[in-house]
Amino acid sequence: MHSSKGIVVLGSTGSIGRQTLDVVSQHPDKLHVVGLACGTRVAEMQRQAQRFGVADTAVGAEDALRLIDLDGVDIVVNALVGSAGLRASYKTLAAGKTLALANKESLVVGGDLLMPLAQQPGRLMPIDSEHGAIYQCLLGEDAREVTRLWVTASGGPFRGMTADQLAHVTARDALAHPTWNMGPKITIDSSTLMNKGLEVIEAHHLFAMPYERIAVVVQPQSAIHSMVEFADGSVKAHLGTTDMRIPIQFALSYPERWDAPVQPLDFRTLGSLDFAAPDTDAFRCLALAREAGRTGGTMPAAMNAANEVAVDAFLHDRCAFLDIPACVAQVMEAHVPHAVESIEQLEAVDAEARRQAALFLEGQGMA
Repeated sequence: MHSSKGIVVLGSTGSIGRQTLDVVSQHPDKLHVVGLACGTRVAEMQRQAQRFGVADTAVGAEDALRLIDLDGVDIVVNALVGSAGLRASYKTLAAGKTLALANKESLVVGGDLLMPLAQQPGRLMPIDSEHGAIYQCLLGEDAREVTRLWVTASGGPFRGMTADQLAHVTARDALAHPTWNMGPKITIDSSTLMNKGLEVIEAHHLFAMPYERIAVVVQPQSAIHSMVEFADGSVKAHLGTTDMRIPIQFALSYPERWDAPVQPLDFRTLGSLDFAAPDTDAFRCLALAREAGRTGGTMPAAMNAANEVAVDAFLHDRCAFLDIPACVAQVMEAHVPHAVESIEQLEAVDAEARRQAALFLEGQGMA
């Protein structure tokens, strides 16, 4: 019997954090919680700490970094929201611990800094249905024989809408995601397709894949979590129940597979699978993110910061839906990209891009 792995959960009260703790509760012989960190929901975190017998807790991203150095930490689950997660990801890998990464922005902003620290197999495990799927499709394969990564998208709540129709949608409309249950920031990103853009940049870093070999396909049922195409024309797809506990558990159990944390998919009742190309004219964020990724250097950091500011403004009814891509495009246009050198440099780019984004949104007359 393997000894139990000690985990720290950063962002324990969010959607991913709560589902991570659910996985822990189903495998108490294999996992135990060493530390918990939250943003603002302190009372909820304290209840979690009591339930899982956790002595060390932290509030806020700065305090959370302290937990990474605790004795007995094997895996750090980084489920912090936004670019605040980059420092935690960097510190985890630099400390030689396994990073189970649910914070998308870490790789988007700082992939150039993180990936050199994560060359050992299993050191960086993506907690994401798409990247978890690709990771599993690549197991046992020769990476040189991969011709394309197919990243699947549900299309979000506004799939099929025109730009004219999108001009009038509200935050409440956007928060009604058809297939996944997620936090507000990521749900808005799914509705603009920015989320898919971020995932394309992540896939580029995680799997060392050039952008022209990463394709996005809309798969509204979210039953296919992603696919990998090989040189001989074969395609491997990863399917499963639409539940984040499956990729969370795989990130924690690797290289083993444990008993399913949820009811597996019954293919007899699934019905049909539909596929379509994403509409990048109506949903400009996907194209903007791809452009930021291809440009590289500090451009994704500027793009990501502008998006965070615009999404926050949209969530608080301070800008319109189509102001999100407009804001991102404006900030990207103003940014002069440089090669990535340090976290401090990226934080300076982030701060300047936020300032520019706020100015742009004020100019729109709604901020």
